[in-house]
Amino acid sequence: MHRLLLGTRNPGKVKEIASILQDVGWTFSSLEEFASLESPEENGATYAENAIIKARFYATATGRCALADDSGLEVDALAGAPGVFSARYAGEGASDADRRALLLSELARIEANERRARFVSAVAIAAADGTVLNVSEGTCEGRIIFAPRGQGGFGYDPLFVPDGYNQTFAELSAAIKNVISHRARALMQTAQFLKSCKAC
Repeated sequence: MHRLLLGTRNPGKVKEIASILQDVGWTFSSLEEFASLESPEENGATYAENAIIKARFYATATGRCALADDSGLEVDALAGAPGVFSARYAGEGASDADRRALLLSELARIEANERRARFVSAVAIAAADGTVLNVSEGTCEGRIIFAPRGQGGFGYDPLFVPDGYNQTFAELSAAIKNVISHRARALMQTAQFLKSCKAC
């Protein structure tokens, strides 16, 4: 059976990815097996570039076929920010709560009907030699609310209500989120690739 290293130390993300890809016939491992492995500098200009940087780095460093993703929140009222800087929006060492607080402060004077936003995700897979095998992208449109709601998810999930729903990503069940989210949409394309991939 093919093995795929999930290039993240975020346990919520590992669980989410493994759940969405559970039927592709691969086995998964995470960076928890490589405690001393550092993370590459994410200096790409796009989500896809950052996902590729991470996938190639983890694949060549471990000798395993690796998957990595990069995602971000784009808020129209902030000209698309925080975008590719979503994880670093509040500076190094900031928590998810810090990033959410900063975003809310930036949007403090923005009315509800002007809080359009979207999550964007890119997922890349690289072979052990660093060859990029596949890149998939997904988007989920929605809006930013005025205060966090919900205990699930991670990152900006408690602030984002996807179109067609009244709950935030942090309030929705994993079963729903793993169908409609930006990462889910990118991973569904990834799943199709993995089912037919013979490279790893």
